[in-house]
Amino acid sequence: MSEQTVAQRLELLGIVLPNVSEPAAKYANYVKVNNLLFVSGKGPAGNPKGKLGDTFTTVEGYQFARQAGLEVLAVLSSALESLELVRRVVKIQGFVNATPEFEEHPKVLNGCSDLMLEVFGDRGMHARSVFGAVSVRENLPIIIDSIFEIAE
Repeated sequence: MSEQTVAQRLELLGIVLPNVSEPAAKYANYVKVNNLLFVSGKGPAGNPKGKLGDTFTTVEGYQFARQAGLEVLAVLSSALESLELVRRVVKIQGFVNATPEFEEHPKVLNGCSDLMLEVFGDRGMHARSVFGAVSVRENLPIIIDSIFEIAE
């Protein structure tokens, strides 16, 4: 039996990618440099507002990170002919809007990391970093930057 395609995995997971959101200011949703695709920071759908450790729990933050990951996948899908052209998820970087006492940033970012592994299999294993932020644009709970290696 052959390995599943990304499209087949998305279907099995019941994932329908959202429409691509517009950048929040004057910048591109992505920039391609050689075989790397840099995706600008994306937040969760629906524009939730608030901080982890105050307005939202870690479990809610995990879901927001997953939603932000879906926004990233939507950008990838619009940038490439096929998500099969993604050779590797290189890096995921999360900025968690959190109270100073909040310490579960990695658990929040797992929402996006888990999604990338589910969708891309072994190609979804990535380097990552996560930071607590005093504030982020529009008071979103999380913003995720990402880098992908793509076939040229």
